Order: sequence, then structure tokens, then C-alpha cells
Amino acid sequence: MHLYMMLKPYFFLLFSLISLSAFSQEKRIKIVHADYTFVDEEKYPGATILSGNVHILHQGISLKCKKAIQYKKTNFLKAIGNVIINQGDSVIQTSKYTNYNGNTRLAVSWGNVRLKDSNILLTTDTLNFDRKRQILYYTQNGTIIDTLNTLKSKVGYYFLETKKFIAKKNVVLTNPDYVLTSKHLDYYTNNKIAYMYGASTIKSKASTIYCEQGFYNTKKDIAHFLKKAKITTKNQVIEGDSIYYNKPLGFSSATGNVVITDSVNGRITKGGYSEYYKFKDSSLVVKNPVAILISDTDSLFIHGDTLLITGKKDFRKIRAYHNVKFYKKNLQGSCDSIFSDDSTGITTMFKNPVLWANDSQITGEIIHFTRNLETKELDSLKVLHQGLIVQKDAAGYNQIKGRNILGKFIDNDLHDLDVIGNSELLYYLRNDDGKLVGINKSTCSKIHFVLKDGEIQTIKFFTKPEGTTYPESELPKDIQKLKGFIWREDEQPKSKFQIFPKPKN
Repeated sequence: MHLYMMLKPYFFLLFSLISLSAFSQEKRIKIVHADYTFVDEEKYPGATILSGNVHILHQGISLKCKKAIQYKKTNFLKAIGNVIINQGDSVIQTSKYTNYNGNTRLAVSWGNVRLKDSNILLTTDTLNFDRKRQILYYTQNGTIIDTLNTLKSKVGYYFLETKKFIAKKNVVLTNPDYVLTSKHLDYYTNNKIAYMYGASTIKSKASTIYCEQGFYNTKKDIAHFLKKAKITTKNQVIEGDSIYYNKPLGFSSATGNVVITDSVNGRITKGGYSEYYKFKDSSLVVKNPVAILISDTDSLFIHGDTLLITGKKDFRKIRAYHNVKFYKKNLQGSCDSIFSDDSTGITTMFKNPVLWANDSQITGEIIHFTRNLETKELDSLKVLHQGLIVQKDAAGYNQIKGRNILGKFIDNDLHDLDVIGNSELLYYLRNDDGKLVGINKSTCSKIHFVLKDGEIQTIKFFTKPEGTTYPESELPKDIQKLKGFIWREDEQPKSKFQIFPKPKN
């Protein structure tokens, strides 16, 4: 047999022993310098005491201190006094004391611990440095400071490779413009993005933001808040399932169960999606939107496919487009679009409008009604072109027609009506017992009505009135309905819930 083949197993064993020895040497803590070296078996059995300008090296770190106690057998070191740990050129840590395990590469430091890398300064009383995983962590309060923010928490983990910081319990991030508090925050020191988990609040001079999940780019002031998201300002509260926020653009959008409360103008807006433009002081709401004009006695609910709200305090305007309906206990309406101006108190209905005031149906080409600017109560009514008022009677329909109709509200009830220009009246007359005694058909240039609880109390004719009262059986068919008559009761919302379109089957 060849000699090499005979000795091959021994060469392999020798090579393995040499490799194992080299690997073992690499794992050992290396003492570079110490002014004094001695042993004290009584006080430190099995240890070597290093004193004065102690310097050690181990697998990529340099550790310096005043005094060290080295346990060679377990590859363990206790560093005491002015401890400085350098990991390459990027990580510098100082503390009063450090315990370092060369086998696990875990360093535990305490006493005014300060750690700096290229992104942050970390301070705490006790810091664990897991060099294998390149993770720093503390469990008894710590602070990190970068170029933009200061972050404090009871528990913290900092991942050196990804620059990710996980902060838990009593988390407070302080920025020059706001303070963020959270139960759990993941913060990336390289891009300054924070991810929030659990109840979180961001407070600034201008607003308070709440959410239970979300992210905030603290450098660019762009955020997305989820779970019970809420933005509160001095004059407004925005709520939704999620809220997107871009401070530089002055833009925010809310999605899902959106509620916008305007405390200054006494208005609540709801919908499935909204956009808010701060610099234009305007907002857009879609997906079954509704605007609620709050009143102490009776709020007004307005719906349209799209709601647009613009303008500053006292000059705010509301526009609703397509399939518009609104509800108030004694006033309901339907039209294609509507415009309401807070500065004038005027609300205008466009395109096939119809208004119901108590038992009266009112139609015309355009309908205006106004609110008192001080009391916010209904004040007056104006119906332009082809004005028609209809009331249902057990025997037919009371009808009042004219070119224009002007009305006055008292205590939110339509009280006075003036029908002006080519006025016509078809009215079912009843006695005090409610018995029908005749049907009056009259014309004149102007008719004045006084109503109470929606019923006509008095009628006054002006300028050459002409009229005839017919028995019910003798009323001509061709005058039973005035020109333009249409009964639109099926469009009337009978509650605030009926202002929305009926779901399609």
C-alpha cells in the first residue's frame, strides 16, 4: 500500500485539530494591553485581573476600560470603569460597566450607557448588545435621538443592520412640531418613518391625531392612520376607518364611515369617502354622503351623490349634486342639485325641485329658502317661475298656482304665503265639522294665505279676483287639476333615513 494512503487519516486528523485550534483561538478574547496583570484566587478564583489602560479585541470589536476581570476558561470578561466599545468605525458605546461573553458575543452594559452609530444616539441605564444578531435592547427605559426626533420608551430594540428601532411601553416621540405617544412604535432611523400599533396620539399646536394603527413619515409629514382614525382641530373633527394625511400639500382623505364635525358652523358631514383641502378650506364627500345642519330644535339632513363644502367660517358653502334629498321634521325636499351659502343663509334648489312644508307640496323652476343668520332658524321662502302649491284633500287636491310664490316662516313653520302673478286657486271648502260644502276656483293677480300647522286659515285675494264655487258633483273635469299639476308624494322622504337612494335589487 502506498505510504500516503496509509498516512491520509492521520493528515486529516491533524488538519482538523489545527483548524479547530485556529477556530478556538479566534473565539478567545484577546488581551492587547494592560498596565498590570495579576491573579487573586481568594477574591476572584480562576480569573486574571487586568488593570490600567486595558485594551481587548474580539471578532470585530475593540473594548477599552480601566479594569477588567478575565475568566479564560469560560471566555468571559467583566469590564469596569470608563468602558468604551468600538464596533468598526460605526458603533461607539460607553458605560461604567460591561459583562462580555466571548462565546455568545453578548455584551451587557450598565451605568450611563451611551451608544452612537451613524444615525442615532442611544442612552439608557442598562443595554444588551447581541453582536451575533446585531441587536441592541433595553428593558428599563431608554432614549434614542436622531437628527429629527427624540424617542423614549420603557422597552426598546435597535437593529443595527436595518436601522429599525422597536419601542414598546410608554412610547413618546418628540418632534419640534408635535409629540407622538403610542403603545408600540417601529421607527426607522434612516428614513424617519414610524409605524404605530395600538392606541397612538399625535399632538401639535394645530391638531390632535388618534389611531390604533398606521404609519407616519416624520421627515416628509405624510401619514396613513387606521383603526378608529381621528383628526381633531380647533374647528373640526375628521373620523374614518382610515385617514391619509399630507401636511405639505394641506391634503387629507378619509375612507370608510367618514364623519366630519364642524363645531363652528354647527355641521356634521358623513359619507364613505372624503377629501379635505386645507389651503382652499374645502372638502368633498361621496358614497352616500349626508350633511347635517345642526339645530337645537330640528336638524336638517341633506343628501346628494356628491357633497362639496368650501369656504372659511361664516362664509362656508355647501353644494350637493344629483339625486338630492333633504329632511327636516317640517320641511323636506328633492331636486337634482342644491346650493347653501352660510354668508347669506340662502339655500337654492335647482332642476325639477319639490319642497314639502308640513302638508303642502311646493314646486317651481327654482326654489330658495333662507335661514336667519343669528338664530339659524328658517326665515323665508321664494319659488320662482311656475310656482305651484298642492295639498291633499279627502276629495281631491287643493291647488295654488302663480308665477312666483313668497313665503314667511315663523318658528320653523310656513306661516304666510303670497302667490304673485296670474294666480289661480282650486280649494275644497269644508265647514267646522269637516264636511265638504263646495269647491272654489278663483283667479286674480295676487293671493295671500295664512297657515297654521300646514292648514290654510285665511285667504285674501288682490286685484280683480274672479271665482266660482262648485258643488262637488258639478266641478268640471278640465279644472280639477291646474296646469302643471303633478303629485310627487312618492319622492318625499318621511324620515332622515329615506333621503338615501333605495338599494337596487
